[in-house]
Amino acid sequence: MKTKNILVATDFSNEAYNALFYATQIFASTACTFHIVHAYDDIILSAKNALFTGKKEMEHLQNQSQENLTKTAHKIVLDTGNEIYKFNTISSNGSLASVISKTIDTHDIDLVVMGNKGKTGAKELFMGSNTIQIANTITTCPILAIPREIAFKPIEEIAFVTDYKKGCTKNSISMLLDIASISDASVAVLHINEEELMTSKQVSNQKLLDTCLLNTPHSYDEIWNYADKANVIQDFIAEREINMLTMAYHRRKFFERFLHEPVIMDLSIYATIPFLILPVQD
Repeated sequence: MKTKNILVATDFSNEAYNALFYATQIFASTACTFHIVHAYDDIILSAKNALFTGKKEMEHLQNQSQENLTKTAHKIVLDTGNEIYKFNTISSNGSLASVISKTIDTHDIDLVVMGNKGKTGAKELFMGSNTIQIANTITTCPILAIPREIAFKPIEEIAFVTDYKKGCTKNSISMLLDIASISDASVAVLHINEEELMTSKQVSNQKLLDTCLLNTPHSYDEIWNYADKANVIQDFIAEREINMLTMAYHRRKFFERFLHEPVIMDLSIYATIPFLILPVQD
């Protein structure tokens, strides 16, 4: 397995550092370069004198950003002690989405990792507003959202939720397969069935997924009551003691439809396990 390039966004909060540490534990046996990225555009935009920010102030913000990145890198090196890891720091002026997008291209990023700051709103409880923004912007790279301040637990079973409306390839779900392989974990496929019978295309896509999972221990379950799918997913995660939730979304359609359900407001369990988003193009 080649060295992985993993981008970890940080605002120097505890949640961001926990996400970085959590990611290092997932890939503990794999050679990785962690690109720790900080975008300081948000600081400038929130300043009262944003329109009059001078060159000196910009230099101060950049220096402060780089100084904090250096401290973060030193801390994670000490906390992990993993000699097969490399850490690279990137400080850039721009929106978080634009900086992440640029870094994905320039450093051949395999995975974007973000820490969540869950709030009381429906979508914010589910993932956190920053993660939602990035998920809606970055459509070519998997995103791993780590709930705030959760302790690392070995990954033994990963839930992959799908409606089989679109097919997948080994390439499109490669990060799911990699994490399952690295962790020696099984994949629990949870099918959300909107109709009583699957279409021929859905059956074909299920067979395609089965081929992709050929070398990965896996199982299949179904949700028949589509109206209550969010609650059923919650029960499934709890009963199976799932360690990671995974979905592939196709240009936001299924993913957004799921997020906009009012019932999501009650799903506090989604704030307790990592959530892997696999963007699959139409």
